Amino acid sequence: MSDAALADPDEILRRRALLGSPAMAPLAPYLAALRQAHGDVPDPDPLDGGAEARLLLLLETPGPRVRGTGMVSRDNLSGTARNLRGFLGEAGLPRRRTLIWNAVPFVIHSPGDPNRAPRAGEIARGLAELPRLLALLPRLSVVVLAGRIAARAEPILRGLRPALPILAMPHPSPTIVCTSPAVPSRIRATLAEAAAFAET
Repeated sequence: MSDAALADPDEILRRRALLGSPAMAPLAPYLAALRQAHGDVPDPDPLDGGAEARLLLLLETPGPRVRGTGMVSRDNLSGTARNLRGFLGEAGLPRRRTLIWNAVPFVIHSPGDPNRAPRAGEIARGLAELPRLLALLPRLSVVVLAGRIAARAEPILRGLRPALPILAMPHPSPTIVCTSPAVPSRIRATLAEAAAFAET
């Protein structure tokens, strides 16, 4: 499979055909409700764990390029996805144990707009949807919050599942990763710790 598998339109079609798989089916009503309330919401990658995930990796918001695939995936054609693919591979995390999602799960960019940070109201609306997602992840054993916006989910998560390990790491975007050699080191350490929790 190529470095960015979802650069291939045939691969996008193949994965979209897998959205009805047993691991993905429990998420379908949640996604439908999100779309009714918020508009454009991408699907999780069906090659990942779906409702059977043991690790929830929460990013910030779908970037503008997600419209090309309609999926939140480590295999999207973006710098963040490329970095994440590499870091997850180094951590030895089987993708079937992971669910990659966003604190703000809906697309906030109009077509053709550049990437931007979500506004306060968008963040609040996104985080309000998190309890419904957690209810659909019965096997969850660890959450990783990537970046400052995702970090705002921590109080909600602790209120819902006080015993659930919650780890924080920098966002894997190229802009953040390149700021200091300490950033990729922190990401690697966090994902290695998360991998240990995901094994239990």
